[in-house]
Amino acid sequence: MADVNDVINGYRLRSLLQTGQTSQVFEVVEIQSNRHFAMKLLLPEAAEKPEHRKALFNEAEVGIKMTHPNVVRIVKVHKSPTQPHFIMEFFPSGSLRLRLQAKDFAFIKEHSRKIFKQMATGLAYMNASGFVHRDVKPDNILVNSLGDTKIIDFAIAKRIPTGLAKLFYRKSKPQGTPSFMSPEQIRDEIPDPRMDIYSYGCTLFELLTGRPPFRGSSTNDLLSRHFAEKPAPPSAYNPDVTDEMSQFVLKLIAKKKEERPSNFHEVLMEFRKVKQIYKSLPEQPTPDEYL
Repeated sequence: MADVNDVINGYRLRSLLQTGQTSQVFEVVEIQSNRHFAMKLLLPEAAEKPEHRKALFNEAEVGIKMTHPNVVRIVKVHKSPTQPHFIMEFFPSGSLRLRLQAKDFAFIKEHSRKIFKQMATGLAYMNASGFVHRDVKPDNILVNSLGDTKIIDFAIAKRIPTGLAKLFYRKSKPQGTPSFMSPEQIRDEIPDPRMDIYSYGCTLFELLTGRPPFRGSSTNDLLSRHFAEKPAPPSAYNPDVTDEMSQFVLKLIAKKKEERPSNFHEVLMEFRKVKQIYKSLPEQPTPDEYL
């Protein structure tokens, strides 16, 4: 297991930022340049398992293609047999999941327009670059104290197939996080940007109310609710959320993908029309809001 002050491939590990089931993320310093980056490193027991290596390298391959202020930038990948890792930009922040766990709803409320807009802008870029993220959730959105936002974790991202690739798409075991998966992602249908729109809607629902739109007694029960249960509006759980914001979120999590906006550019246009997110927070559009 890697530890602070270890040196891996020319980078000194400075501090542990996060430990997951299969990986650790460290703040690191490139010894040659003294620049700060983040390193995602597979844990030793995961490093020898092909499925974990594949997910890490898929994440790196997708991230290296991304250059956008709202998507974390991956700069290099090292396919070591014992310490596979990649290097990405260092963005001093925490995830929206940490804000939710700390019940920091005042922060989310204060920066809601900026966070929601930047999330959608980053996802618009990813989808336009030919990828569906497929795991949009508060855990995978970093936000700093100013409300600047970056999307992370492309481990299960998939390329949007076109032409013949669509005809030959083969279903496999569905992947994703049950609280945020669209009905068509649960069925492992062809990757489509509207999958991310649904997950984005579920994420906004939780940020606005402190709970996801559906809960179940088991994973299967939860997944079935995405197909069968009509979601209550966010205002039912947080009366401070305006009706227009509630309707916007409900449209994003429509059961049928045809009833959602068709892409994130449409999402952003519709979000622009939402004048007020919270009743107690009169919206003052920032100068760039309507650019």
